[in-house]
Amino acid sequence: MDINDQLIHIRQSLGGITPEIFLAFLFCLFLFAELILLKRISKDKTSSLLQNIALAGGLITLLLIVGQWNSEPSYRFQPLLFLDRQAVFFKILITLSWIFTLIHLRILKYDFPPEFNALLIAAVLGLNLLAMSTHLLTIYLSLELISISSYLLVALSPYKKAAEGGLKYLLFGTASSAVMLYGISLIYGLTGTMDITSEAMTAGLLNNTELVVTVTIVLTLGGLLFKLSLVPFHVWTPDIYEAAPTPLVSFLSVAPKAAVILVLMRLAGIFPAPYFPVLGGLALISMTVGNVAALLQTNARRLLAYSSIAQAGYLLVGVAAYSRFGFEAAVFYTAAYLIVNLAAFFMIDLLRPRDNSELSGYEGLGKKQVLVSGVLTVVMIALAGLPPTVGFTSKLLIFSSLWESFRQQEFPWMLWLLIGGILNAAISLAYYLRIPYLLFFKNSDQANVSDNSVSGKVISVFLLAAILLLFFKPESLMKWISAF
Repeated sequence: MDINDQLIHIRQSLGGITPEIFLAFLFCLFLFAELILLKRISKDKTSSLLQNIALAGGLITLLLIVGQWNSEPSYRFQPLLFLDRQAVFFKILITLSWIFTLIHLRILKYDFPPEFNALLIAAVLGLNLLAMSTHLLTIYLSLELISISSYLLVALSPYKKAAEGGLKYLLFGTASSAVMLYGISLIYGLTGTMDITSEAMTAGLLNNTELVVTVTIVLTLGGLLFKLSLVPFHVWTPDIYEAAPTPLVSFLSVAPKAAVILVLMRLAGIFPAPYFPVLGGLALISMTVGNVAALLQTNARRLLAYSSIAQAGYLLVGVAAYSRFGFEAAVFYTAAYLIVNLAAFFMIDLLRPRDNSELSGYEGLGKKQVLVSGVLTVVMIALAGLPPTVGFTSKLLIFSSLWESFRQQEFPWMLWLLIGGILNAAISLAYYLRIPYLLFFKNSDQANVSDNSVSGKVISVFLLAAILLLFFKPESLMKWISAF
């Protein structure tokens, strides 16, 4: 490719990443606006104005991404980024989680430093780039952008515990990034390429022993497993979920998982056979550790932290099944989990605003705040995977895809993963139904019960409708997924 062709390709590539360019400009705008506004108007007015700008920016970003849906699948800065409907769908999920986080902040009246919105925009930019990444270099750099933004977001939160949580987050994140970088160097040494769409990578890995390939895969997945909160990179999760403010935890619990799942699905196309039993083993271990540990928790956010470790295991099952049905089930599960988990954190925060979320604080609230408590009960039922919620549909699809793959390929580990997953789903009932039990079957003399805002109740009803609708009409989402 001569220099003229390269310039044309760069210009075409820039036209294909319009939402990301907009987010970069929005990030710079926020940094500049903070310097100007803080000197001219009060801190409260500055914070309110920046929140409005961030929400408007989120809606514009969403429109720009939706406009890419019918774009012809093609590389951007080949072979670094690839834009197709799959990437667009996941970018929509990420942007929706960002918008919902901003709404959560407004309704519960959280007070964050002005830098919060800028860092959140940087995290969304990194997630969008990760969703399009088809090169180990861009995957790693996108993960680092997300990680650095996340570390700062946790540490800047106006809570004493958040500084300690941010330090733990940083230490574990640094270790996982170093492990991943070492794995990438091994892949480059073995194959001579970092392009995950190149046949040379698959061929190079196949020329080595299974032990070497397995070790290389596990090391390379280190940074991705960290973002998914999978064992053994899960240790940071409960401390961060407990220490950081609930809206931020809500965002960090879903948005990175969406982007990482897409990367794992792309890697499935080029990594050799040992990749899938590794994913299956990690999925089963994570489900078991997350569910068993959640049984012992006395804090709602720590309980949801261990729940997210288990749920990440279920997400992996669809990828490990390695079939078209499995990938579609994994995408559906990701979208369903995003809705349900955002709802879970919003509901516990709506019942006990800006609280430490101890489970004892929710005793008897179901009789005083029937609507919000009822919605939270449905959300917990959805996380447990019971009908009539989208949680049941998503788990049914995941397990069905694994069973179909087992029947076709007859790998024994798939059957053990299926049995383990079903048993773990049964174990999870014990802690998911604990919150509804405390809400409606325990009495409490708490006098300072929060009076939920009308907007909070409206959002609750909207989330309830989405969770129920996707059970009765899953095709409304599946038709988008099947269009990939």
